[in-house]
Amino acid sequence: MASTENTELSEQEIAFQARIDRGEKIEPKDWMPDAYRRSLIRQIGQHAHSEIVGQLPEGNWITRAPTLERKANLLAKVQDEAGHGLYLYCAAETLGITRDEMFEMLHNGKMKYSSIFNYPTLTWADMGAVGWLVDGAAIMNQVPLQRTSYGPYARAMVRICKEESFHQRQGFHIMMTMSNGSGEQKRMAQDALNRFWYPALMMFGPSDKDSVHSAQSMAWKIKMNSNDELRQKFVDETVPQAEYLGLTIPDDQLSLDSDTGHYRFSEPDWEEFHQVINGNGPCNEERLNARIKAWDDGAWVREGMMAHANKRSAKKQVAVG
Repeated sequence: MASTENTELSEQEIAFQARIDRGEKIEPKDWMPDAYRRSLIRQIGQHAHSEIVGQLPEGNWITRAPTLERKANLLAKVQDEAGHGLYLYCAAETLGITRDEMFEMLHNGKMKYSSIFNYPTLTWADMGAVGWLVDGAAIMNQVPLQRTSYGPYARAMVRICKEESFHQRQGFHIMMTMSNGSGEQKRMAQDALNRFWYPALMMFGPSDKDSVHSAQSMAWKIKMNSNDELRQKFVDETVPQAEYLGLTIPDDQLSLDSDTGHYRFSEPDWEEFHQVINGNGPCNEERLNARIKAWDDGAWVREGMMAHANKRSAKKQVAVG
């Protein structure tokens, strides 16, 4: 960090940044700036909510999967997403926020989730596109987070990334099967790609010049790469996969720059991104209402478990006394 910035920091903050710069992990009981804690809660909470809300568009197809094997695979994937949410909520709780508080923030709009899950899944091919593109973009975002500066978050990401890689391959296999199927199946695969391509590009967040949090998050190594860097890497890896499938990326401006080796591509519609993030997407209301209903319907289970736990605790205290 530049010396001009150091003069504005306390000795504790300078020492903290030095630990980050050395690549040390920050643990829950270590001193950390309040802003670092808040940034982590925002990022991990959004990540956790995205895993949980992400079950909804996939759950839409569990009963309609075309084969028993596909049904079992999709059930396993949805179960994995629930586990990912659990790991991440636990990581966030080490920062002094409760899971109930995070759910309340989700329900009242103070905490977000990935905009991609506010788009509908209209055909079975969408399960392929979600696995291939959405989980592919998630992997691109999350693999570097195994090196993030906050220990509990980095450790949670190790298992999550392993499981996400299976989800991505599962989605690609669906797309490959449909692309090599009947004419109608290939049209469904192309339609799914057309609808999910730009929302997948939006998953990396706004362009770096418009991102509010990126610079500081990267200085703290909460994020390891910029939004634009990850988006470019995603495009470079995904375009050849689409060509292998015999599908066409829905971008007339797409071209390979022979000088850089990178693909030039069209920017997503950032106005659409902000509209969806702010609650005006195709399925925002449906997704949030489903989460609130699940929370309300599960109140009796939580109350029963708490009553049982309190009863056991009381018995233990009597025994000790």
